[in-house]
Amino acid sequence: MNAVSIKKIVTHSGNFHADEIFACATLSLLFDGAIEIVRSRDPKVWETGDVVLDVGSVYDEAQLRFDHHQEGFSEARENGIPYASFGLIWKHFGEKVAGSAYAARVIDERLVQPIDAGDNGVETYTRHGDVSPYLISDVIGSFRPAWNEKRTGDLGFHEAFLVALQILKREIVLAQGEEEGTRRTEEAYAHAEDKRIIIIDSHYSWYGVLKNYPEPLFVVKPNRETDGQWKVEAVRDDTHSFKNRKNLPLAWAGKKDGELAQISGVSDATFCHNKRFIAVASSKEGALLLARRAVEHNE
Repeated sequence: MNAVSIKKIVTHSGNFHADEIFACATLSLLFDGAIEIVRSRDPKVWETGDVVLDVGSVYDEAQLRFDHHQEGFSEARENGIPYASFGLIWKHFGEKVAGSAYAARVIDERLVQPIDAGDNGVETYTRHGDVSPYLISDVIGSFRPAWNEKRTGDLGFHEAFLVALQILKREIVLAQGEEEGTRRTEEAYAHAEDKRIIIIDSHYSWYGVLKNYPEPLFVVKPNRETDGQWKVEAVRDDTHSFKNRKNLPLAWAGKKDGELAQISGVSDATFCHNKRFIAVASSKEGALLLARRAVEHNE
């Protein structure tokens, strides 16, 4: 690697947090790994950085300065979540790093905003008594030295940085896959003859797309768990809820194989979940027939 091409990234020393760790991971991807990370509280060292983040009391994209602690800083999203250094860097470079505006937005919502919120003291979760969620900030914090450990904070920072880098890479892959899945689901909806039943050809996520259309009741798709089988899944208005737009027939609930085949009239039906949101058949034709009978069934 040519030393001239290496970008010097400066952040603060001392305790490290998910904010600057993931900001550094973003810059590593932006500069193809050609970075040197320096941790310091010395203003003279800050002046030597190609990029300075989470320290320095300056936010200036043109100068590649990305602090958010200074008096008068008020950058925040429309939903009220303030920007931290990770968010500022993602705001300006996320689309290039993630490969598209869609993927950058997904990652901002899924990963960047929760980290920015936590770094700014904004809670995005509820506790159950003394029990709190184990957050990404806790994962990063686990690499800090315990009081009685003979290890340095710089070592912990480096280990946490490598973990954050892998997480960010995976989130980019998932976000890009979600974008492609969204496009395919939109096409499947557009081409469906009966828009109450949408047929998709693989295992991409369709939930966030079809909830936006009023007609779909069931999706017919290949069964990920068993090659060759196909499944019927109920559509929901809220992807975080178990309330289906239309349940599979009550008589099918919990039935398997021959018993389900006899009750449903579909010869290769193999399984219906007791909660009536999934049914499985040994063929695409069988799954389609299950979906059609479920659509026509009235309880």
